[in-house]
Amino acid sequence: MIQTQNREGYIGASDTDMVVGNWETNTFSKWWLEKIGLNKNEFTNKYMQAGTNYEHKILDSLGIENLEKDRQIIIDRLRVNLDGNTETTIYEVKTHSTDKEFKVSKKYWRQVQVEMYALGVTTAYIVSYGLVEEDYNNFFNKIDENRLNMTLISYDNNFIDNEYLPKLKILTKCLKEGSFPCKIQQ
Repeated sequence: MIQTQNREGYIGASDTDMVVGNWETNTFSKWWLEKIGLNKNEFTNKYMQAGTNYEHKILDSLGIENLEKDRQIIIDRLRVNLDGNTETTIYEVKTHSTDKEFKVSKKYWRQVQVEMYALGVTTAYIVSYGLVEEDYNNFFNKIDENRLNMTLISYDNNFIDNEYLPKLKILTKCLKEGSFPCKIQQ
């Protein structure tokens, strides 16, 4: 569960799409300004609030022994906030509307790859939970196990070593310098 919305000074696992994506876009520029502290993003909506408020209940419903919640791992300027984990496995919670079938997006897959890298494990699950309209208005509803799914994600060393880490290294250097990364550095 995210306690603070301040993303300044660090790159998170949820930022992985930005790290490996195109650094020449307005979206990247706005994101980078947030990282170096020149812009704030305080956007929230009922969907984000519901996801945050249901996260612990969803994890608790799994009944996993020795499950740790809200672990934070910092490696230089990489700051990873895990929803839940054991010594060998990560559990990343994603909520969605029951109106649509949940599918693991490339963004979520990439995020979980970086989480596994940071924790030093090779197994993760994306725990998806379908929310109904009533859930967005009342965060105290019980978890309906019929709306709960787990998707296994295996570690991809090639993605981490060849796509992610080289770009993270550049962005970390730029973050420390307070400079803007450019296309040449990619």
